[in-house]
Amino acid sequence: MTETPDAGPADDPADGWFPESVAATYDGPGGANDAAVVEPMVDVLVDLAAGGPVLELAVGTGRIAAPLAGRGVPVTGIELSRAMAARIADKPGGAAVEVVIGDMTSTRVPGEFSVVYLVFNTISNVTSQDGQVAVFVNAAAHLRPGGLFLVEVGLPSLRRLPPGQDVVPFAVVPDGEGGGYVGFDQFDVVTQQFTSTHVTVTADGTGQFRRIPFRYAWPAEMDLMARIAGLRLRHRWSDWDRSPLTADSTTHVSVWEKL
Repeated sequence: MTETPDAGPADDPADGWFPESVAATYDGPGGANDAAVVEPMVDVLVDLAAGGPVLELAVGTGRIAAPLAGRGVPVTGIELSRAMAARIADKPGGAAVEVVIGDMTSTRVPGEFSVVYLVFNTISNVTSQDGQVAVFVNAAAHLRPGGLFLVEVGLPSLRRLPPGQDVVPFAVVPDGEGGGYVGFDQFDVVTQQFTSTHVTVTADGTGQFRRIPFRYAWPAEMDLMARIAGLRLRHRWSDWDRSPLTADSTTHVSVWEKL
């Protein structure tokens, strides 16, 4: 396999793990872009916002912010990658989203919000405990009293690790033409660090290899982060359908309220 490097001539190093070469294909069909995925998320956020303004941390390409703005909710987003943020305005509703380029651990925007939210596992892109605490503190600083901070994130697949193994595959997708995609996570259960590896191969043998570092945190640890930030747990669901969290849940959607 011929590896294709992450960065190309059009990439800006300031865009970190999401440069132009990634942003260009980030909104491909299927998965997180499906209406069946997006619409329940938007429905919950509209309900929680109750007519007030919302702030999305790591707004990305606006997969949630744009349709949320299209529902009449005032939306502001903070995004580190200019390449990702540049795609928001082209989406239906996206022109109404106000975007600020910056780091979600520290960037402040004017105003108070009814909801601050962070979805698609992005809290794990912050790879230190101190950094994740800073995200909670920054979210709380943007909330009005009684406002809500929502986080959607996967639960680490440690129950699938037998002794001596540290890798868990999460996707094997043939493309039907001799190529395909393979994704797997590699965990360090001592440091709570893990790396997601993404391998895409075309039928002619060329491909792309990407590795992205993350840090996982259990819901109980996030509750402590929330307490440090002056928040308390209000809701915890297994998914956007508001089903209860169980031992077999693979994700959680947690909502904390500003005291």
